[in-house]
Amino acid sequence: MNAATPGAGAVVTTGAQDVLMVVDVQRDFCPGGALGVAGGDEVVPIINALAPKFSRWVYTRDWHPHDHISFSERPEFRDSSWPPHAVQGTPGAGWCDGLEIPSGALLIGKGDDRHWEEYSGFQVKRLDLTQFLRLRKVERVFVAGLTTDYCVRTTALDAREAGFTVFVIEDAVRGVSADATAAALAAMDAAGIIRIHSDRIESHDH
Repeated sequence: MNAATPGAGAVVTTGAQDVLMVVDVQRDFCPGGALGVAGGDEVVPIINALAPKFSRWVYTRDWHPHDHISFSERPEFRDSSWPPHAVQGTPGAGWCDGLEIPSGALLIGKGDDRHWEEYSGFQVKRLDLTQFLRLRKVERVFVAGLTTDYCVRTTALDAREAGFTVFVIEDAVRGVSADATAAALAAMDAAGIIRIHSDRIESHDH
């Protein structure tokens, strides 16, 4: 299946086999944050509208110690060279204003070991997320959040590698840079990840 398949107008209907995976919608990645993304806050109402269409949800967040390995005194805004962000207990580590999290959602903190970088909830050592989802008969993962070119990309590719059918919700993600976002989308296309718009997602009654 290629990336254009659902974009042609097909509607995808969600059910018990589906999970909405919301990646790092935190204040430090929204405008004004330590790693603020242009338009990052625009994903919040879209995700809030999507959540009731699912019966399973995973929300990930960076939860770094103050001396995390990815932090740099002279950040170059690339892998392993970031300004301090999403530091445990700080306002920037909190969820973006207005984000509504369903009461039954699984919340995953990542990057909380100073020696390890974890861009994806599938990389968290203390939880086998693949097994967790498989035990609940999940077959399809719908990915939204921040940022397209880093944690969203890694989350989607990890889910695909684990054998799930993966959708990236195009209007519910934002990236750091246009070039890196384009490269991330190309990598996801090549892996068989399906792009879809939020208005193409409908739900069965749960």
